[in-house]
Amino acid sequence: MTWLTFKAVLAAGAGVYISILAVSLLGSRLLNRSIEPLVSVSTGVLLSAALLHLLPEAFDVTRGNAHSLFAWLLGGLLGFFVLEKLSLLRHSHHHEHDGHDHAHGYDAEHAGEGGVLILVGESIHNFADGLLVAAAFLVDDRFGWLTAFSILVHSIPQHVGDFIVLLNAGVKRVKALMVLAVAALASMLGAVVGIHWLKSMPEVLPYALVLAASSFLYIAVADLIPQMQRRLKVGEALGQVAMIGAGVFVISLIAGELHHHHATEGEHGHRHESLHSPH
Repeated sequence: MTWLTFKAVLAAGAGVYISILAVSLLGSRLLNRSIEPLVSVSTGVLLSAALLHLLPEAFDVTRGNAHSLFAWLLGGLLGFFVLEKLSLLRHSHHHEHDGHDHAHGYDAEHAGEGGVLILVGESIHNFADGLLVAAAFLVDDRFGWLTAFSILVHSIPQHVGDFIVLLNAGVKRVKALMVLAVAALASMLGAVVGIHWLKSMPEVLPYALVLAASSFLYIAVADLIPQMQRRLKVGEALGQVAMIGAGVFVISLIAGELHHHHATEGEHGHRHESLHSPH
């Protein structure tokens, strides 16, 4: 295993397992209360990571060809919609006791037999996240860690929702955590596959970054934002906006520094050498 592959696997695995650890350490009441603020922060992080980090980087790599990249962005958004319709991709954070008027038995239905549906859905989701982390590391280590951080922020409310669904469906706490932990292995597999595949086909890298951006945008717009579109008191609504703004601020600050660093490197002809030099 190369050093680059090791870092990508470490980042992809850490992004998922840290979120599972956080879930395991929280009580059920605190889990329920934590979902809404985490969803707000995740929205800001994912939107800004996609629009201020991944898409600009994809355009920098190709130095043009905007029509093709936007076509891939559209295809990615539609593809994630189809996968979710086929129940092959799960983003929902809803459960029976989250205030969204779900019928009794909703969680049991969505958990499946022993959590099989959640295991399959989470595995596919995590594998895709691993591919995204690999693509980011092939551009720059710091972009890789930033992408992994963005995934971590979203993974916490995602795993909180899945964990509560499993508990409400009658799955024991330890078994529920095991389901999430097994599914998390797919993220590291995705990182390994992504590094080897994209290093052998560097021309695919910008399109992988665009697909990463489409994943983040889809989750934010199709799942997270609708969860926040309900009547709230003015103070609660302002709290949501503040949390979203905090997520945007953190990513924009980091992404701005990274792009400035890349611009400086570009003046010396060292840009994207990770695609061509051994690690």
